[in-house]
Amino acid sequence: MIGWLRGVIRAKHPPVLLLDVGGVGYEIEAPMGTFAGLPAVGEQADLFTHLIVREDAHQLFAFAAERERDVFRALLKVNGVGAKVALAILSGMDADAFARCVMEGDTASLTQLPGIGKKTAERVVMEMRDRLESMPAGIGTISPRTGTPAQPRDAISEAVSALVSLGLKPQEAHRRVTALQGDTDLPAEDLVRLALRGMAG
Repeated sequence: MIGWLRGVIRAKHPPVLLLDVGGVGYEIEAPMGTFAGLPAVGEQADLFTHLIVREDAHQLFAFAAERERDVFRALLKVNGVGAKVALAILSGMDADAFARCVMEGDTASLTQLPGIGKKTAERVVMEMRDRLESMPAGIGTISPRTGTPAQPRDAISEAVSALVSLGLKPQEAHRRVTALQGDTDLPAEDLVRLALRGMAG
């Protein structure tokens, strides 16, 4: 798996760019948000990548941020969503806006994107909610009412991820952690410990 590349941009033809890495040219597809932040042709770029291997092709996708790639990978697991649709979603909105749509059940905004029908949007919202809640780095922890992260979201995300890795379902892990948070700023390890203690009790 190719997870990250640093190279010189040789050409940009959205959504495809050509990246020269040590004399080897990689043709890479990227969402429009990543494309907009790319330096000029001839300059160096660092990109997180995801490789899809099929019988008839190898496709490489690039992202400016690791969390954007995480959302892309999660989208690929949704029934009926392939790389093209996942790329369309992340081209039409950034990862935070997408997370907000999912957490608020905003299928109308998703259907405004190319290739996303009502059924696909409903399936994305249903299947992505738990996955986003278990992701690190704040993805899926958008407050539905304000659109801004509630505090301290890093600790909550880390605690949820830890609990999921221990076998809890993402929704249950998120419920237990947020129930413990209250008005205190507990570190992730304390949230995990208290959540597990509550289960044992």
